[in-house]
Amino acid sequence: MATEKTSAVVLRLVDFSESSCVVTLFTRDFGKIAALAKGARRPKGPFDSALDLLAICRIVFIHKTTGALDLLTEAKLERRFRTASRNLSRLYAGYYTAELLMELTEIADPHPELYAEAERTLIDLDHDANLAQTVLRFELSLLQQLGYLPSLDVCALCGTAVPVQRRIRFGPVAGGILCDACRPGQRQVVSLSPEVLQILRQALAGEADSELDADHPRFRGELRGVMNHYLTNLLGHPPRMQRYLGTLST
Repeated sequence: MATEKTSAVVLRLVDFSESSCVVTLFTRDFGKIAALAKGARRPKGPFDSALDLLAICRIVFIHKTTGALDLLTEAKLERRFRTASRNLSRLYAGYYTAELLMELTEIADPHPELYAEAERTLIDLDHDANLAQTVLRFELSLLQQLGYLPSLDVCALCGTAVPVQRRIRFGPVAGGILCDACRPGQRQVVSLSPEVLQILRQALAGEADSELDADHPRFRGELRGVMNHYLTNLLGHPPRMQRYLGTLST
């Protein structure tokens, strides 16, 4: 059994006994792990109140190779998620970030770049960054890093270029935008405006455009609808926090 050190975001805490809990963490070097934290529920436990939901910690754990829970032996708080006391929408966005990491990542499957994006997202939510843009950037980064990114440039089925027109067809089941020839027979197809498609492309490229803003009232609802449809199809059910996000008003 090896002792490992890494940074981690706390995704979930479940009571295990009167004094202990099982904690799910998304780590920089080891991906998602589930570990038993003995004594974590004691008032003066060994983790010094570091194990708060969405907290960023430096942890030490013993990795079990038998498929059993890992054993968390140390957690030092690096940053607490504090926005809950100031803005409910940002709290919901933080919970949504944790939910997507819980649902879409696998145990012991490291994604260091995704970990860095998760840290950045929680810090930006705490620092009053644009809420809609922050959530969209995280969603697209997560989908890209995990290999689930929808096709936004060519038809998801035949690979041909899709011309810009008044409305573009987007198939969550097909995996992206659709050309006119591939549209018939496809299920759950939604309609995108050229502006919303451009916002998605810009967010993926890390670009900003004041005229095409993810938080603009003209585009916010349509953009959220597209992402909600796609993630619901990917997960097989709507994310639990989806209904609380609304239109992501800052």
